[in-house]
Amino acid sequence: MTEQVKIFDTTLRDGEQSPGASMNTNEKMRLAVQLEKLGVDIIEAGFPAASEGDFEAVSEIAKRVKKSEIAGLARANKDDIDQAWGAIQHAAKPRIHTFIATSDIHLEYKLKMSREEVINAAVEAVKYAKSLTDNVEFSAEDGSRSDRDYLCQVFGAAIEAGATVVNLPDTVGYAIPQEFAELVKYVMANTPNMHKATLSVHCHNDLGLATANTIAAIQAGARQAEVTINGIGERAGNTSLEEVVMALQTRQNLMPFGTGIQAEHIYPTSRLVSMITGIMVQPNKLSWEPMPSPTRPVSIRTGC
Repeated sequence: MTEQVKIFDTTLRDGEQSPGASMNTNEKMRLAVQLEKLGVDIIEAGFPAASEGDFEAVSEIAKRVKKSEIAGLARANKDDIDQAWGAIQHAAKPRIHTFIATSDIHLEYKLKMSREEVINAAVEAVKYAKSLTDNVEFSAEDGSRSDRDYLCQVFGAAIEAGATVVNLPDTVGYAIPQEFAELVKYVMANTPNMHKATLSVHCHNDLGLATANTIAAIQAGARQAEVTINGIGERAGNTSLEEVVMALQTRQNLMPFGTGIQAEHIYPTSRLVSMITGIMVQPNKLSWEPMPSPTRPVSIRTGC
């Protein structure tokens, strides 16, 4: 049986952080229904604590979507988790996704917390989320720039507290594929009780390597990919769903993994995202011109 990679779509959350890509509740609902049709395993519907509008949109999506899991993002504190749960509690398959930074630069300058304090906060957040639902994901923000052994320690503590998915983000798009694959292998080998959870990756495209890093991570053992339609997202964007899915489907000889994505729905989903957000796919990725007819001269292009 082909091993499955779960597709976690964050177009409605991280994708919406693209400049000018904000969506209203009706637009988010329309896209969520299309993502369900596409076969996405998990839809991150939003960040309920961010605003009343986000809470409302996540809540409405949670009530409507039945096949996909619905995730609500929350910082590692009780108030955020309560907001997330309040929005997703009516979902057929709810997931709380809680996070805290683990890199030394974030600990010193953003959180102003010690390593031990961050571990305690992560554990308390996961435990509290677990009291609300069995489906809890924990993310180590800026994980790719974190100390490897500390990262494993945090992940191990989160799994012990009840996390069923631990996510390794390349938050600032800093990683290189070989380096990221080695980090994934290290985390898989050195995180206590890693066999009790799924390792996820969430990559950004600041160096144009989000898809390459995600593919490298899957080959190294990650079994959940966090992506967006058309690769939209904060700064240079996120890993593109269509690129990862089609790479896995096309190169089965090297990557014998399956996904639940219905490939025939990729194009209409891409067009819907462009229509709603106004962010067009780069022209060289589209085939707008029809195939030449037999009576029409065909220009021959050479070179690589």
